[in-house]
Amino acid sequence: MSTLFLMPLMLLLVPPASADGVNVGDPSALRNLIPAADLERQAATQYVQMEQQATSQGALVSATNPETQRLVGIATRILPFTERWNPREKEWKWEINLIRSKQINAFCMPGGKIAFYTGLLDTLQLSDDEVAIVMGHEIAHALREHARARLAKARLTHVGTYLLGAYFGGGTFSSVFSLGGNLLTLAFSRENETEADIVGLDLAARSGFDPHAGVTLWQKMTATNRGAPPQWLSTHPAGANRIQEIEKHLPEVLPLYEQAHADPKSPASKVR
Repeated sequence: MSTLFLMPLMLLLVPPASADGVNVGDPSALRNLIPAADLERQAATQYVQMEQQATSQGALVSATNPETQRLVGIATRILPFTERWNPREKEWKWEINLIRSKQINAFCMPGGKIAFYTGLLDTLQLSDDEVAIVMGHEIAHALREHARARLAKARLTHVGTYLLGAYFGGGTFSSVFSLGGNLLTLAFSRENETEADIVGLDLAARSGFDPHAGVTLWQKMTATNRGAPPQWLSTHPAGANRIQEIEKHLPEVLPLYEQAHADPKSPASKVR
């Protein structure tokens, strides 16, 4: 397996807290209907199963591969800035893997389980800045606990279905409160996607990656959208709308980018 645990690297690069940047409000209170620890255990189990399947198919890219190491380097710069968005992330065992596949896709499961597909890197020929935008977006989903809120909404729907079923003489109460589902393929709402874009832009800028890459990323994404959209685009807002939203928030995050490069202690100051 090429699983890479990132926490030891993060501890070396913990930045001072900052109150500037973007503001997306509080996360959904609905998420509290789902125990975070239970969901993160489920995510860890499914992530291991994904690794095992990829290994059996010869698709798990080695930890020593330059592209895997590239992802690790980008994650190492981003992760020290995640605590401000979710204090619980200190308990997560962050991992990252690269999967050999033509899919244009990436994800971060609850608890910090990240995977990228080679199709995303190879097809779009992403720069480090553009990879950081994608990674920040996916990490933002985990930090804002979108999966937890999404499953909570599904649970409420099931409760309503159960109550109707019970009223008319059917329904099983035991199925109402099970988590279930494949977290690898969980679809988010467009509101979730927009929020992840904004938070991801903040994370990338704080870690010294050019937030303008959000524009070029979505220009590339839009160019690939001929016929059926790539999986990574399946539930996302249209590319033109994404670009407008990113440009709207650039004034909030560009000072963070400049600050990262001005700080001699920041890894970003060494690579500009």
